Amino acid sequence: MEIWINPACSKCRGALHILDEEGADYTVRRYLEDVPSADEIRAVLERLGLEPWDITRTQEADAEELGMKDWPRDDASRERWIGALAARPKLIQRPIITADDGTAVVGRSEEAVRDALSRS
Repeated sequence: MEIWINPACSKCRGALHILDEEGADYTVRRYLEDVPSADEIRAVLERLGLEPWDITRTQEADAEELGMKDWPRDDASRERWIGALAARPKLIQRPIITADDGTAVVGRSEEAVRDALSRS
């Protein structure tokens, strides 16, 4: 299991607390320092069953600067979104937990973190 975190994020710290409480075996990826490539983002989107706009923090200043709220959300625009996430990882929703069964969740709630635990 791997968890993509921003240490400054309270949701990330909460997810780590639950994982530690449950004695989970996991690896931490500080994705703002160890930036995921476009291929890694594609892979995690596949595991999540989501599209890039589903995991984009559109309220961030970077997203507003890029005008992402107005970007099309369709297959033709998918790579544009992925490129933006790879170039500006702050835009990636967090935490993302990849489970051992090949799936992933955005662990913003206790239920989502526990769901990831049940898959590992």
